[in-house]
Amino acid sequence: MVRSFPLYKHGNNSFLNDSAKEHLTSSISTVVIPVISSIILIIGLPANGLALWVLATKVQRMPSTIFLMNLATADLLLILALPFKIHYHFQGNNWVFGEALCRTMTAFSYGNMYCSILLLTVISIDRYFALVHPFYSKGFRDNRFAVVTCLTIWFLVGLSTIPFLQQNQLCLLKDLNITTCHDVLPEEMASNYYFVFLMAFGFLIPCLITIFCNVSIIRALVVSAGSFGPAVRNMTLVMIVFVVCFAPSNIILLIHHSESIYYLYHYYMICLMLSTLNNCIDPFIYYYISDEFRSKVRSLTFCVRTNEGSRKSARPLVQTNTSSTPDSKVSSN
Repeated sequence: MVRSFPLYKHGNNSFLNDSAKEHLTSSISTVVIPVISSIILIIGLPANGLALWVLATKVQRMPSTIFLMNLATADLLLILALPFKIHYHFQGNNWVFGEALCRTMTAFSYGNMYCSILLLTVISIDRYFALVHPFYSKGFRDNRFAVVTCLTIWFLVGLSTIPFLQQNQLCLLKDLNITTCHDVLPEEMASNYYFVFLMAFGFLIPCLITIFCNVSIIRALVVSAGSFGPAVRNMTLVMIVFVVCFAPSNIILLIHHSESIYYLYHYYMICLMLSTLNNCIDPFIYYYISDEFRSKVRSLTFCVRTNEGSRKSARPLVQTNTSSTPDSKVSSN
């Protein structure tokens, strides 16, 4: 389980160390984190909503489309949960929505991260077989295979979040007059090795597989003299997601867990917030992975611009036809 700040007990009294109190009352926790989360919400909600709509209604249903739709759905689920976390931090880390919703939001935070990692990995694997081994992959790359793969990922991620749903996440701190959600746990509950296993199979191995697939794709395109510009841009975005969004939180949490260095939790919460940045980057990954998605987005953008241009050009014509000035009569003649 995640190493939150431990709640020490002395007789019937419970108390926090100074590092924990400093974190819970700092401007980073009560201002910076919710502000950045609000920006992610403002950008990620329309971007992923548009992406899911285009993928579901405008793009041909293929294995890659199904994977991208599931990734957009995972991003939207976390984005819809962000307002509760934003409210929590703006209120000075005071949770007012009850134990059940706190457990759900905690599970969503970690579940989204590992679901996104696994989906990005299978997307990379799918593209690897489609571009590097196209003839070999014809036997299994179909929509049914994609659906089964996505259902398996959702099932595994759901299993991985069960410990968060089973454990009490709320803690009333009378000296600070707040009720924390997941930030403070009893000392005996905050220490176990569950996350070591989760990091290895939920982050490290998928990351190595993703790197291998993307490098192999670019190498194959270079050898075949194909256009590898979009592939390079896509690989760059995927690596940014792994290196900037997912790696810091997993690495710091592993150190924090194994060494019992609780002051690192302050930085881990920042990294966990940064892990939600993938919700703003993923729509660009859709753009460079799917040629059809890219063309549909461009056509929608072109239609919007055309409609705006036609409305602007129509205004002078209306004014000219209804004008009764001498100049208008001369121009019409």
